[in-house]
Amino acid sequence: MKAQQIMETDDFKRCAEFHGHVCPGLAIGYKAAKTAMERLKEIRAEDEEMVAIVETDACSADAVQVLTGCTFGKGNFIHKDYGKIVVILLSRNTGKGVRVSMRPGSFAPDETHQTLLRKMMSGEANEDDKNRFRELHFKRACDVLEMSSGKLFEVRNVNIQLPPRARIEPSELCDICGEPTMRTKLEDRGGKKVCRDCAEKPY
Repeated sequence: MKAQQIMETDDFKRCAEFHGHVCPGLAIGYKAAKTAMERLKEIRAEDEEMVAIVETDACSADAVQVLTGCTFGKGNFIHKDYGKIVVILLSRNTGKGVRVSMRPGSFAPDETHQTLLRKMMSGEANEDDKNRFRELHFKRACDVLEMSSGKLFEVRNVNIQLPPRARIEPSELCDICGEPTMRTKLEDRGGKKVCRDCAEKPY
């Protein structure tokens, strides 16, 4: 399927709307999530039917949340700060899991794109640079969408213990700041029940 056809699907439109724009990272997350869900034969989770673990907090993570239905708010979206484009998807229905990771060299950096990206991030880009960057950024996203998942990713089954389901606990007031805090997140500090924020501060 051509990139433009993919971008016109409801699934991709929801990802782009949630993320705010189309970019290579979003396209990678879209492809990775689709690949993982197809391997597990799962549909979008309404509740906690699946658990997603991502190893980056960059653009790709947004597409994973949208497509899998795994979110921070439901407690079934877990971030590990490893700086890798990796998606692990676990099914509570079957107990099976799959790990999708970028193949080394499968999406090699484009030097012109990288140079313009550095200019954009440093605020040094002029209007010509910005226009050229947007053009290349979009093209790189299209390139990802048109790549086969087999060329882009390594996919393997994994056996990982599912984390417990999200717990909803009553709140109690922190003895220092007085703010309502989930009871199970309070820590004992010299006989006081304090939130983790206060526990990390010197008093």
